Amino acid sequence: MSRFAEPMARLIEELKKLPGVGTKSAQRFAFHILRGSDADAAALADAVQGLKASLRLCSLCNNVTDVDPCVFCANPARNHRQVCVVEEPTSIQAIERTHYAGIYHVLHGTLSPLHGIGPDQLRSRGLLERAERGEIEEIILATSPTLEGEATATWLAQAMRGSAVRITRIATGVPAGSDIEYADEVTMARAMEGRREI
Repeated sequence: MSRFAEPMARLIEELKKLPGVGTKSAQRFAFHILRGSDADAAALADAVQGLKASLRLCSLCNNVTDVDPCVFCANPARNHRQVCVVEEPTSIQAIERTHYAGIYHVLHGTLSPLHGIGPDQLRSRGLLERAERGEIEEIILATSPTLEGEATATWLAQAMRGSAVRITRIATGVPAGSDIEYADEVTMARAMEGRREI
């Protein structure tokens, strides 16, 4: 039996479904909402409903958007012949900070046989079709340097092997400002492999 009234317990349970939110955080959020004004609670509820009602996936790149095509795909100033492939829409902001001027393709996941995610579960069909039609000159595989991210990058590279597209992979290695002595063996190996002349 919950020690909270049923509406509070229900809100706490729903908040716990958010990533990184445990019981204590969910309770803090719920009590914050309770202490807030009715207008604040209504604005939060309206924002959540608006999010679900207004957002969809871009028909070209699968980015989350409120307009189709998304702002990246619709921008004529961007290089539409260079496509950066990312796992999730959240990765786009990190790449945008590098002043990348191409467009994107969002897979919405990575290959993970343990979780039943194979090539058919990834949103890769549009990318493969554009590559086959010769609309793309370079595909930058910017999946995470995890086992799943590497497997996904390898699979995509093999799937496009017959096309005339240049396929590149983001470099990985020792982060700027960190000590080499703390780098793990895989990171250090990647740093050595990705070295360049200066």
